[in-house]
Amino acid sequence: MTHGSLFSGKGGFDIAAQKAGFENLFHCEIDEFNQQILKYYWPKSVSYGNIKQSNFTIWRGRLDILSAGIPCQDASNANQGETGKTGLKGERTGLFWELPRVIHETRPKYIVLENVENILRVNGGKDFATILSELARMGYNAEWRICRASDVGAPHHRSRMYMVAYPNSIRVQGDESFFSLLLEKAKPQSRTITGTNVEINADNQWLDQSPTYTMDDGISERLGYKTISAWLAKSIFTSGNAVVPEIPYRIFKAIEEYEKTNRFSQR
Repeated sequence: MTHGSLFSGKGGFDIAAQKAGFENLFHCEIDEFNQQILKYYWPKSVSYGNIKQSNFTIWRGRLDILSAGIPCQDASNANQGETGKTGLKGERTGLFWELPRVIHETRPKYIVLENVENILRVNGGKDFATILSELARMGYNAEWRICRASDVGAPHHRSRMYMVAYPNSIRVQGDESFFSLLLEKAKPQSRTITGTNVEINADNQWLDQSPTYTMDDGISERLGYKTISAWLAKSIFTSGNAVVPEIPYRIFKAIEEYEKTNRFSQR
């Protein structure tokens, strides 16, 4: 299957697609630091910068899955300023309005979206209703779910809204879901938090990851860029914004399973 990503960040969706055995056709990311990462790991993929200045019509009829981590700054609870929570009217989250154009240009079979959990509630839920209406207008049904990193065994929550949109011609029964591979919790294993006697649960695949810290590192926020390299600080920041690849990987595998069998595994 083929995959392309919008608002790609440092490539969380692209990692998931590669792990699933899909071909990453393109990515689109305006941040120069993230562009370097994407070009390094996927040099054969076409790299786009500013989505407003990009045309994707060459992929029409060639794209199975289009993913998009729509910017969340105007929908996030973390943005409490005077201009916070403006949702789809905001400068960043409002980039959603580029998505219908790209969908029209590429006509992907599946669309996988990610945003903060609060996108369901911002502006009284009207923005989320607008997203669904736009997809329906273009001939797509959709299902969505709040997924947490801990659902796939990670030692933290990171709640996000994931959505899978698919053509009206696909008839999914009421008890079926493209989130079928996420409905079973990962089997936990014990892991100790560094510097404490506290144990957490983590799936096998996470046990070789960096230690989990719960204490302040002692560095003033204002000194951060002076005491550690700008590259490392930027890397930490982009990782914080990134999707956990294991979640879209399981969504992608469920899509692949449905494409092969026209059904989901019985669980």
